[in-house]
Amino acid sequence: MDWARDLPTWPLHQHSRRVAMRPHDWHVQETGTGPTLLLLHGAGGSTHSFRDLIPLLAGDFHVVAIDLPGQGFTRMGTKLRCGLRPMAEDIATLIRAEGWAPAAIVGHSAGGALALRLAQILPNGDSPAPKIIGLNAALAPFDGLAGWLFPVLAKTLVLNPLVPRLFSLTSGNPARVRQLIESTGSRIGDADLALYTRLIADRGHVDATLRMMAGWNLDPLLADLPGITAPVVLIAADGDRAVPPVTSVRAAARLPDARVIHVAGLGHLAHEEDPNRIAAILRDALA
Repeated sequence: MDWARDLPTWPLHQHSRRVAMRPHDWHVQETGTGPTLLLLHGAGGSTHSFRDLIPLLAGDFHVVAIDLPGQGFTRMGTKLRCGLRPMAEDIATLIRAEGWAPAAIVGHSAGGALALRLAQILPNGDSPAPKIIGLNAALAPFDGLAGWLFPVLAKTLVLNPLVPRLFSLTSGNPARVRQLIESTGSRIGDADLALYTRLIADRGHVDATLRMMAGWNLDPLLADLPGITAPVVLIAADGDRAVPPVTSVRAAARLPDARVIHVAGLGHLAHEEDPNRIAAILRDALA
């Protein structure tokens, strides 16, 4: 995504700024006053995923949303730090440099895994770990053959420089994007679909997403769950076909201080389908 060309028509662009913090050039959206909430989108998303949620929370919280490395408007400084652990470490560096002290981190999908890893990395001395709220958090590896094949396939795609361009050209089609979104159990409006179409049509965004998936390894985090003492709330939409609710139930059972909130009638993009409902749940969880 091009900063000068695309940002002026991007949701909440008035709250956007760039932060150069090695190794990346970050896109940050920041607004509101109160305790700090850090919002992390999932793989292939951007800050736009929280476009309707941020204004609802900014009256009570200092809300910060970032684009993950290479995705949205964040420029990737190195292609070697796309895995879960290095990505969380780089976000932690950004948090410390900006002086943010998150009271809570809200992570959607893969962002939920990043949030849990940050709960381990961020505490320093007497500073408490932030509360973690996972929204349809992707906390389970692929099963069986898919678990072996998917990372291999993603790495193969990344190594072919033509693939991201071909993928973006064929997938940046509104009908295909609608099919992709609805396959997760969510339905969003045409204007919202158009934002995803713009993202998927961007070669750099697709390349970064593929690299993230290729380097994604949940096993160390899943092994660490019993030792993560931060309070955790996992919001699970019952209609999510991308991350089934049982994923949250199983993860919560292995965390020392966790509970699951089930949400009926919504899918993987629950916060985009019904932001008012999710904002109310978040406020209750943070009370």
